[in-house]
Amino acid sequence: MLEAVIFDMDGVLVESHAAHKRAWQRFLKSVGRTVTAAELEFIFDGRKREDILRYFLGELSSEDIGSFGQQKEAFFREEVTELRTIPGVEDFLEHLERGQFRIAVASAGSNSRVYHVLEHLRLQQYFDTVVAGDDVLSGKPDPAIFRLASARLGVDADRAIVFEDSVSGIKAAKAAGMKCVGIGNASRAEILLKAGADQVVADFTSLPVSELHQFFPHF
Repeated sequence: MLEAVIFDMDGVLVESHAAHKRAWQRFLKSVGRTVTAAELEFIFDGRKREDILRYFLGELSSEDIGSFGQQKEAFFREEVTELRTIPGVEDFLEHLERGQFRIAVASAGSNSRVYHVLEHLRLQQYFDTVVAGDDVLSGKPDPAIFRLASARLGVDADRAIVFEDSVSGIKAAKAAGMKCVGIGNASRAEILLKAGADQVVADFTSLPVSELHQFFPHF
């Protein structure tokens, strides 16, 4: 039986990829690093900020990671007013709440950014717990973030479903023993299904809460 629903944030709850792309481009330019559009796709794979920094800048000290992270965060916060929720998110969350499901966010973003975005879009009220990249040692595709989310919710992994939009996030959810629905357009569907998604939908208008039980026939 389904008891918990866990959401990634960027690209799942919030249309934030364009804002992240602009913020990372500005940050990398500020430190003299020119990147191609293909290289920049790495930021959309659900990785922790320190993993992204090392990907572009090589080995860094913890002090550098902290300083660079703050710089990138400052650029992103200038973009927050442009953020919008994914279509159908609020209604979907309200239906989950009425159904008395346990609900969590499990995002690779920093605690400060995740809470800032959720508060700005008035989404925080829906979640029983929020797990961010700062709360785990290893980022996605490691399953640690989803295991921690289910532990905080007090729900077994095989009674939870995850909504994700990245390959690494889907692999993390499946490695945690959870069902996973991919969020993506038609061009992304095959990639997300190959990563292990049980189904792919464009947004939350495409999958009513009542249909989530189809993923748990063995109960």
